[in-house]
Amino acid sequence: MQLSATPYEERLTAPRSWWLISLLVGLSLALILLPFGTLPMLGGLAGGTAVAATMASSYGSVRIRVVGGSLIAGDARIPVAALGEAEVLDAEEARAWRTHKADTRAFLLLRAYIPTALRVVVTDPEDPTPYLYLSTREPERLAAALAAARTAAA
Repeated sequence: MQLSATPYEERLTAPRSWWLISLLVGLSLALILLPFGTLPMLGGLAGGTAVAATMASSYGSVRIRVVGGSLIAGDARIPVAALGEAEVLDAEEARAWRTHKADTRAFLLLRAYIPTALRVVVTDPEDPTPYLYLSTREPERLAAALAAARTAAA
């Protein structure tokens, strides 16, 4: 059994600069704890870096997948039969759909550090969500995978 004609999976990882920031958070905590001695300073360095890195990792662990006739975006699972046309958004268009063109009922999987996105119309009349806005580094490939899954499901 073929799950999807064009398999697609993407993890919206945090940028490398966030890992440097995690280290800087640990260094800051180490400097704050320096007057208390070497051991508290090392604990602050390790603990602060670990907590900041865990937060960066969890924020950047969200996945977008097209599997078994469904689009899985974060915690949302939508059958491709309930989706309409997908519109590839370049950086400027994506910014417009995040701001003044945005609909408050839309499902947004937004990562500000990813400039491009895909907007997919929801065609299910029972669903109040007008569209999905998905931040993605490869919007053309995701659109192709959705089209292939829709064709395979039909």
